[in-house]
Amino acid sequence: MPLTAVAPEAPTLVLEPSGRAPALARAFVAEWFRKWGIADDSDARVIVSELVTNSVVHGAGPIVVRVLLDERDGRPVIEAWDGGDGRPVVQPEDAAATNGRGLLMVSQLAVEWGTRPLLEGGKVTWARC
Repeated sequence: MPLTAVAPEAPTLVLEPSGRAPALARAFVAEWFRKWGIADDSDARVIVSELVTNSVVHGAGPIVVRVLLDERDGRPVIEAWDGGDGRPVVQPEDAAATNGRGLLMVSQLAVEWGTRPLLEGGKVTWARC
């Protein structure tokens, strides 16, 4: 699914894969939603937190977070890029599990989401809010 930004350059944040990355990504998304006049950013903050956490745990190298507005309908799109080769998979719902619910939440909160490989290796996982 090709996505393009309304603005020539999509706002971008580069993060080290650390425990601080999800909080920094949430603040970044909240800032851009505020600039765009989008009042409710709660789902987007959960989504970016889960995408970045997935990159920290399962990815490789720095994490690139981009936010853009889909030119087709103006909906915000969040992307998390990392150098890992594995593809995200939604785990079955398990009430006893202590982790593994992130992509399930993304799949329930996002209008749509997916992943695609990067030409230089790695992947981008995206979600339309």
